[in-house]
Amino acid sequence: MTAFEDTYGFARRDVSLANWRTLPYARFSFQNTREMVPTAVIACGDKGHEDPPLGDGALSGFNARIDGEEIGFRDFLEQSFTDVFVAMKDGDVVAEWSAGHAAPSAPHILFSITKSVTGLAAGILEEDGLLDPAAPVARYLPEALGSAYGDASVQDLLDMRVSLDFDESYLNTDGDYDRYRRAMLWNPQRSDKPTETLAEVLMSLPKGDGPHGGPFCYASPNTDVLALIVERASGERYADFVSRRIWQKIGAQTDAYVTLDSAGAPRGAGGLCATARDLARLGEAIRLGGNGVVSGRWIDDMRTAGGREAWRTGNYLELFPNGRYRNCWYQPGYDGDPFCCIGIHGQWLYVDPSRHVTIAKLSSQPTPGDDPLDQRCLAFFRAVSEGL
Repeated sequence: MTAFEDTYGFARRDVSLANWRTLPYARFSFQNTREMVPTAVIACGDKGHEDPPLGDGALSGFNARIDGEEIGFRDFLEQSFTDVFVAMKDGDVVAEWSAGHAAPSAPHILFSITKSVTGLAAGILEEDGLLDPAAPVARYLPEALGSAYGDASVQDLLDMRVSLDFDESYLNTDGDYDRYRRAMLWNPQRSDKPTETLAEVLMSLPKGDGPHGGPFCYASPNTDVLALIVERASGERYADFVSRRIWQKIGAQTDAYVTLDSAGAPRGAGGLCATARDLARLGEAIRLGGNGVVSGRWIDDMRTAGGREAWRTGNYLELFPNGRYRNCWYQPGYDGDPFCCIGIHGQWLYVDPSRHVTIAKLSSQPTPGDDPLDQRCLAFFRAVSEGL
């Protein structure tokens, strides 16, 4: 048996584009996504000294009460398919954990946490005077005319309030979602279907029945369109802009990367890969009101604006009954006004400014979505924040 097989329980040749998002293969591919899909580097700039993993630290012996039962710190992380976990208090790493198969220094796919980074990029461009959130998408992407996005605003993209006839069904093997996955090169191409670029699929999607600006309706293509706008408005590739204006500004210590389609378009809705420590550094910058990355005004807007009625009439109400969504970030509506980013398969960035706590949890959860586990994770984050 090779060292690889001893670590993961399977051979590298067993991992393919057809199975890389399923267990057990995700334990490898989620930290080695560049071996599965084309990527572009998001350089961190000067690399400083990175301390070795801390261990349980301030959470040594910590128990959380979830669903009426006590559960230990490590037990919960193991049961929730965690790969790497980092907790920060007042900007310092105070607890850290990684599974036996995981490498804390390896960039891990963030899935839809990527959306929140794309939202920050839009906020930076707005502050630069290069992007108007109230403007129509077609101002920046003339090719959007005639598509569902032709008369949507940039803010509609940011707030998931685009009227779009699209079913976000992660396990779909046919229809527009299958086209979408193949166009981003995340699924194998099919001999019975045409090969398309991501932009071709995005610009072909039909509009929904209602007007834009209505209920919250989660649809990842919205943020992929936003990433194309970031490139047009900035005049830079997405990876270069995020590197220069975000990754280097937060003091990231490891290069991140983002997946690309066959034409080099970024997967701005779900393709960012980064370490848990650097993700926590990003959360810290936002906790501190932008901290030179994006304006405090944009952060204030993210934390206080957004239509509650749009959320109440939307399709994620069960996740956060008192929540909101603004500028690609979630506000759960809990005491202390924490905010968070979420990615499928168990990716989380949870920030509690009232307690000066930031938590990053990267996972290889077996299914894309698991509502009961999501609620347990949120209860765990709240308990950790209170415990710290």
